[in-house]
Amino acid sequence: MPELPEVETVRRGLLPLMEGQIITRAEVRRPDLRWPLPENMAGRLTGVRIDRMRRRSKYILADLSSGETLLIHLGMSGRMLITPPGEARQDTAEYLHVHAAPGKHDHILLEMENGAVVAFNDPRRFGMWDLLPTEGAEAHPLLAVIGPEPFGNDFSESWLIERFRGRKTPVKAALLDQGNVAGLGNIYVCEVLYRAGISPLRQAGDLSERDVAGLVPLIREVLAEAIEAGGSSLKDYRQADGELGYFQHSFRVYGREGGDCVTPGCAGVIRRDVQSGRSSFWCPQCQPLPGPAEKAPALEAQVKKARVNSARPPRKA
Repeated sequence: MPELPEVETVRRGLLPLMEGQIITRAEVRRPDLRWPLPENMAGRLTGVRIDRMRRRSKYILADLSSGETLLIHLGMSGRMLITPPGEARQDTAEYLHVHAAPGKHDHILLEMENGAVVAFNDPRRFGMWDLLPTEGAEAHPLLAVIGPEPFGNDFSESWLIERFRGRKTPVKAALLDQGNVAGLGNIYVCEVLYRAGISPLRQAGDLSERDVAGLVPLIREVLAEAIEAGGSSLKDYRQADGELGYFQHSFRVYGREGGDCVTPGCAGVIRRDVQSGRSSFWCPQCQPLPGPAEKAPALEAQVKKARVNSARPPRKA
C-alpha cells in the first residue's frame, strides 16, 4: 500500500494539471470502490474548480469551489493515470490514443478544462473516494485520528517522547500508529529503525528519551529521500505519469532478508521477523537487542513469538 512518499509523489504529479482547473466532465463508472461512492458524485464534481490539492497522511485532498473537498485514498492498487493536454495517455503497459475508451479498471474519469484527463484505475478496488464539507474536513472519521505530519512543527522530539512513554508495544508498531506520526508504513519504518540502530522488536516504552528523540530527524530524512526519488515501486504502485519510483534501489534492509548488511565494517546478515503479520527487516548487529541480563520477560516472549511467526507467510506490506 502506498505510503507518504508515494502519495506525495502522486499529488505533485497531479498538481500542474488539476489545481486551479475546472472539472468540465466527471464520469463515475461503478457505484463503489472499497466503500460506496458518494451520492451523485459525478454531478457534484462537474463544473467545479479545484482550488487546492493537498495531502494528509496517505490521503489526497482536493478542495473544490463548491465548498466540498474530494478525499482520495489509493488503496492497494489504485493509480491516478493522466493524459496531459494533446498527448497520449501513458499507462504502465502501453501508450493509448488521446482520450481513448476507458480501460477495464478505470473507475472514475475527470476531464479538465485544460484538456487533461485523469483516470482513477484500481483493479482490486481497495481505494476510496469521498466528498465532504471543506469546512471541518479534518473532523472526518478517517482524518480525525491522524497525528502530526512528519514535516510539520507539531511533530517534535518532545511529542514523540511523550507518545512513547510507558508504551508496552514494539517500537515498530508505535511508529506505524498513525496517531503518533502521519503517513509512515512498513517500508519506511524498517528503514528508519535501521538508521537509528534500534531493533523493531524492542518495546517503545523501553527506549531512552535520546533514542526516541533521534527518530524524529531520521523519519524526516528517510521520507525526504524517498520523495526525492519518486517513492518506491513495489507491486502496483506507479507515479501519476506512469513512471516507476526509485527509492527501492536505496533500501538498506527492507526486502533484503539474507543479504549482507550495508554498514561498512558490519558482518551482519539481514533477517526477517514477522510482527502482527508484517515483515520486519533488520540487522541484529547494527540494531542489537538488550543483553540477556537486561531483557524484560515481555521482550523475551515477544522475540520468541516473532521467530516462530517468521516461518509464516507475511501479509502484503
